[in-house]
Amino acid sequence: QVQLVESGGGLAQAGDSLRLSCAGSGRTFSNQFIGWFRQKPGKEREFVAVISGSGATISYATSVKGRCTVSRDNAKNTAYLQMNSLKPEDTAVYYCAASALWFDKTYDATYWGQGTQVTVSS
Repeated sequence: QVQLVESGGGLAQAGDSLRLSCAGSGRTFSNQFIGWFRQKPGKEREFVAVISGSGATISYATSVKGRCTVSRDNAKNTAYLQMNSLKPEDTAVYYCAASALWFDKTYDATYWGQGTQVTVSS
């Protein structure tokens, strides 16, 4: 069992940076792939990034590549999503998720956090 709690969301202006955190509990956190997804108002949840348990394998959605960096600190059972050059279209609820296997689809996630709101104004 893995429980995930996101934090770090909030209000930002276009061009700002935010770092989201995903704190995990459970002894298997370091073995889990951690994915970041976001859900914009009225839209389906979409993939943002995923990182393997060791951090060696990382993948990003095209829409955020070059502006976001995913990382993790297994000693702290925490994963991070650094978002730079924020745009109004980045406004969404951001979720972290976990799976024992690599994933970029919502239905392949095993565990979910509750989400954190990011609002970017122009």
